Amino acid sequence: MTDELLTRHAERFLAALVYPLTTGRRAAVATVGAVLTYVVLVLSAFPGYTVQMLETSLAYADDAVLALTANTYASTGWVGVGLMVAYSMLTGVALVVAGTQLRTQRRAGAGGLTSLVPALVASGCASCGTGVLGLLGFAGAVAILPFEGNLLRLGGILLLVGYLARTGDPRTCAVPSADG
Repeated sequence: MTDELLTRHAERFLAALVYPLTTGRRAAVATVGAVLTYVVLVLSAFPGYTVQMLETSLAYADDAVLALTANTYASTGWVGVGLMVAYSMLTGVALVVAGTQLRTQRRAGAGGLTSLVPALVASGCASCGTGVLGLLGFAGAVAILPFEGNLLRLGGILLLVGYLARTGDPRTCAVPSADG
């Protein structure tokens, strides 16, 4: 990669990060998306416990989130919790960017919507892969993952960063002008 290309990707990534802050509604959607993503990630980390708590009463949802956050910290440390928070925040941003792309490109044609696929894939499973494996009954597979699943979380973050760096601010055209 040339320095110019790397600089352009960094600028697009920063533009994508700032985009949800341009209106209160976008910021609220990004925040709600990030919080919901974090809750799903934490609750899917130990599905048996989550089901028991939520079957008893939905009032225990906050207790389950707190207990499983503490469990995540105990098993993966600040690195694992930090990766989950970063992933959740990037997912909130990606949801706003993808929603804007969907709304604006629907009018222009379906061909451009393929750029949404990385965001949807990353948001759907890459970071919470450890929880998904546990939900599917492959708890033993989680035990053999290196770094307590942090590599899956990092992989999800890298997918989201790549998507956001490629997309940038969805209100601007990504096609370079004739003069550069």
